[in-house]
Amino acid sequence: PQAPLNKTIAADVQAILTCRNSILSEFGVLGFEMGYSLENPNVLTIWEAQFGDFVNGAQIMIDQFISSGEDKWLRQSALTLLLPHGYMGQGAEHSSCRLERFLQQVDEDPDVVPPMGENERMQIQKTNWQVLNCSTPANYYHALRRQIHRDFRKPLIIATPKNLLRDRKCTSTLVEMGEHTRFHRIYREVDNKVLAHPEKVRRVVFCTGKIYYELIEEREKRGITDVAIIRIEQLAPFPWDKIAEECAHYSNAEVLWCQEEPKNMGAWSFVQPRISTATRSINKHEKRPLYAGRAPSAATATGLGARAHNAEQAALIAGAFE
Repeated sequence: PQAPLNKTIAADVQAILTCRNSILSEFGVLGFEMGYSLENPNVLTIWEAQFGDFVNGAQIMIDQFISSGEDKWLRQSALTLLLPHGYMGQGAEHSSCRLERFLQQVDEDPDVVPPMGENERMQIQKTNWQVLNCSTPANYYHALRRQIHRDFRKPLIIATPKNLLRDRKCTSTLVEMGEHTRFHRIYREVDNKVLAHPEKVRRVVFCTGKIYYELIEEREKRGITDVAIIRIEQLAPFPWDKIAEECAHYSNAEVLWCQEEPKNMGAWSFVQPRISTATRSINKHEKRPLYAGRAPSAATATGLGARAHNAEQAALIAGAFE
């Protein structure tokens, strides 16, 4: 039997939840949701695309209103976009939310590290929007919670891989969502065999999203203990301090960025200069990241079927370790 959420939790602790199936007019629906978020800033307004690729149909709303509305009209919005994103062999129309477009519009200087102290960091307040790719349910929960709990409003873009809904490794406990827990801008290495000897680590692999789980599976198959894998959960604003800290911790290691997207897409062009700037400005020892991912492409993903997809995926994962 179905049990609507609004009737299962006491009214004094649970806000009203309203879900609606909308028409397949991304331009019209997203425009409505943008206006709704402005009219009622105390509501967490979320629009989820059927596939992230379909956000193309709302590009005018994104460019004209969501990314630049505060800069043009001093109007803050907490509109949240959930955009399914991840390469699973479903072709060019069902793989990418065009993460690079959102990152390109972030008004953050890639050559300047802002104040990063706990009591002085105001990155989110001063940026035009946030771009995340969460790899755990707990971090996704905290991303939504802080979005409405703040005393200011900013648009939030979240890449949401569909296959992580079924991945048994992608789980969180209730403790990770409980008291004294918070959103993590990055997740550090978790394998004790790697953590035991940071001085022996030869490579630090930075990545974001679902590719992390494929990387750790491959690392386990190969028995590798000298490659650390770090997840960047918040791509923008960029976690300068955390990136510099990880690079300093593995001081003898080279740095590599791994992604599923083609080289001219995804987060590569966004993170590349920022990793260099973070290590140069904070650590006084610049590390320029290497790249492992698909080759440049006009299409977001191959349309030649599962065999071509699997070959590309295996090659980019191998490239992260070889």
